[in-house]
Amino acid sequence: MVYEGRCPRTGHWLRLPRTAAAEAAARVLMAELAAAPDDHGQEGKMYGILLAKTAAGESVILKGFSGLLKGHSWVEGWVPPIPGRAQVALAETETLAHLDRITAEILALQTLPERAQLAQQQQIYGEKRRSLATQHRQHRQDRQHQRQHLNATLRALGDTALKEALAELDRQSQQEGIQRRRLKQAQDQVIAPLQGICDSADARIQALKRERKRRSRQLQAQMHGVYRLSNFAGESITLGALMPQGLPTGTGDCAAPKLLHYAATQGWQPVAMAEFWWGPPQGDKQPGQFYGPCRDRCQPIMGFLLSGATAATVIAAATDLTLPILYEDEELIAVDKPAGLLSVPGRTGDRQDSVLSRLRCQYPQDDIQAVHRLDQATSGIVLLARHPAAHRHLSAQFQQRQVTKQYEAICMGMVSPEAGRIELPLWGDPSDRPRQTINFQRGKPSQTDYRVMRYREGHSRITFWPLTGRTHQLRVHAAQGLKAPILGDRLYGPSPTPTRLHLHAQELRFIHPTQAIEVCLSSPVPF
Repeated sequence: MVYEGRCPRTGHWLRLPRTAAAEAAARVLMAELAAAPDDHGQEGKMYGILLAKTAAGESVILKGFSGLLKGHSWVEGWVPPIPGRAQVALAETETLAHLDRITAEILALQTLPERAQLAQQQQIYGEKRRSLATQHRQHRQDRQHQRQHLNATLRALGDTALKEALAELDRQSQQEGIQRRRLKQAQDQVIAPLQGICDSADARIQALKRERKRRSRQLQAQMHGVYRLSNFAGESITLGALMPQGLPTGTGDCAAPKLLHYAATQGWQPVAMAEFWWGPPQGDKQPGQFYGPCRDRCQPIMGFLLSGATAATVIAAATDLTLPILYEDEELIAVDKPAGLLSVPGRTGDRQDSVLSRLRCQYPQDDIQAVHRLDQATSGIVLLARHPAAHRHLSAQFQQRQVTKQYEAICMGMVSPEAGRIELPLWGDPSDRPRQTINFQRGKPSQTDYRVMRYREGHSRITFWPLTGRTHQLRVHAAQGLKAPILGDRLYGPSPTPTRLHLHAQELRFIHPTQAIEVCLSSPVPF
């Protein structure tokens, strides 16, 4: 995991590595925390180590913590907090106390005894209505049978007797209607007051939540207006000026920004950094495990903090960051990925530049997640969600095979028949990653429809429609199913080739997560 971000001054994407030396220093700190008599581990937080060089070339090790350590922001032996918090300390204390009162009132309103009473009475009267409905339904059927019998047996006795008998059945029906109305009245007398109390409580909760959000944003603006960051280029700026669109509360309080800011103010150059979680597990955080910078609070400001750092590597120039946007709204983004760019970051430090990383850098306020992936060598449409709900909705469509995907490729050789379906199970041998092979015992079912569009110079231009989404599915199905490897395929082709992989994700059809309409995206084939 690396520390990276987009420099707001140059637009370059900068990266500071996490090295073995930084991890070793972090493990020494873990041992110190474990041996501490006051047991820091009970708090549960991120800790960080920064390896740096002084102006004289001496190596130094800085250590920092996120938030407060045992209630204190200044602790001897640790880097100090980013300056500015003291200026809003009183406002912060008053606001946090007010927010605590709001939260307590919301909790009280959410747990009103009337809510349990309402649920109980709704269940009781629901059962009464269902029981009465069952009885009346049976009675209606009985009366219908009686009417049929009366019409058959009493007509000979005269209209008067028949009318009186039928009128009696009508009176029974009316009595049952009265029963239902009385039950409804009784229900309303019990439930309406309880419902009114709960509705009023819900309205109050919404008002309190709006007030809590307003107060939080107000405090956030105050804090971001005085928190002042410094970088290695000699620049100093407040969080509010750096990110005028706003940042989450707590930005600037994490270990990584504290470490980088302090080193910059001392004129020291960073070399490497490592952050780890220590304390009880929390969410996906496990004690002793290393993690990268948090996406919401640290990632957006990391590029500024690394500006001027000699050890920070430029992994993407400003002109390379922008990706062609094919579609964008509040729910999703679709881009036209160039060949050679990863869809999501790789596991190693030299494989961090990707569609996902770039968009997260460009849209720091969003929780962008990739819905699907294309191979690094494949170009074309990549779909990403801007928040978790949209991601869940779109991912479900891919998992349930409700998305139509169309690819275009140039394959080596002539293909016969010119249209059909390839059904060959794919298996990834753990000892031969990332290559996929045909394996009828271990492989996963894989289906691809295809049609040859035209031939030229001994090659076939083919449209593919993958029905499943296995790794390298089209590449293997072309090479082994059609005996016509995709032009430029260095993994499944006959020999290494200097040309790009001629495979392009041309069209994507799916249902919009909120508008419930079909979206059809297309990208021009670049070859």
